[in-house]
Amino acid sequence: MDWSLLACGRSGHVTYAPAEPGVRKRLSAQTESGEAWRCLRCDTFATGDPQLSGPAAEAPAVRRGKEIRSAFILRIFAIERFVRAVGAGLLAFVVWRIGNSRQSAERSLDRELAAFRGLFHDVGYRIEHSKLVGLIHHALTLSPTTIRLVAGALALYGVIELIEGVGLWLSRRWGEYFAMVATSLGLPYEVYELASKITVVRSLLFAVNLALVLYLVITKRLFGVRGGKHAYEARLRSESVMESAIAVAAAEAEAAGRHEEAAELREAAEQEQTPAG
Repeated sequence: MDWSLLACGRSGHVTYAPAEPGVRKRLSAQTESGEAWRCLRCDTFATGDPQLSGPAAEAPAVRRGKEIRSAFILRIFAIERFVRAVGAGLLAFVVWRIGNSRQSAERSLDRELAAFRGLFHDVGYRIEHSKLVGLIHHALTLSPTTIRLVAGALALYGVIELIEGVGLWLSRRWGEYFAMVATSLGLPYEVYELASKITVVRSLLFAVNLALVLYLVITKRLFGVRGGKHAYEARLRSESVMESAIAVAAAEAEAAGRHEEAAELREAAEQEQTPAG
């Protein structure tokens, strides 16, 4: 599957007319239908006026190929994080509400959770067997302060999951690091849970979290893996249509003895924005 063409088919081509004549020549062509410009995403020529123009170094950052696929995968993980955030937030509200009304606490918990039983049952999960719900039942035998702490912990977990989801959805470097670290911190506990009892839900959650950590570390080259950030950005630049056009124009200028122009183009290449942040 050509992810670049798929993205252009959905969102349209991304064309840019650089001010530098040598680069401009590499990105434009004359056709029977008029002037055409190379798309910075799918690298095909699209007829019509360019969407934007200006110095080559100010060309828009555009995801291509693997980066588009990566963004799609990260958004799947982000949706899963959003679901967790909503679930944790709802449970935090339930615990907080029960903690402020000690009368018939057990019956109140059962009444509040009844709305969720059907939803979780549809996906094959019996929420009453959840260890988290068991912990809530246990907390109800404790002091109001402890119950509020449980509600606070659940709310904090929901916020963490929400931040992970936003960072992954936007494909930001900080979000990738945050998700990787936050998820990694929970893996030892999940291993402990699996060691005590293996269930489908525990195994699935562990597999999702482990897959996210490995995917981020390997493909995004976090913490210096596979050359780290510099190698990651170098790969993005090597796949950039604008970068390629600048490099060719610089080589042509150097061969023609226009050394100052070649130096300016190389400087423009170094200043070009890196796709996907």
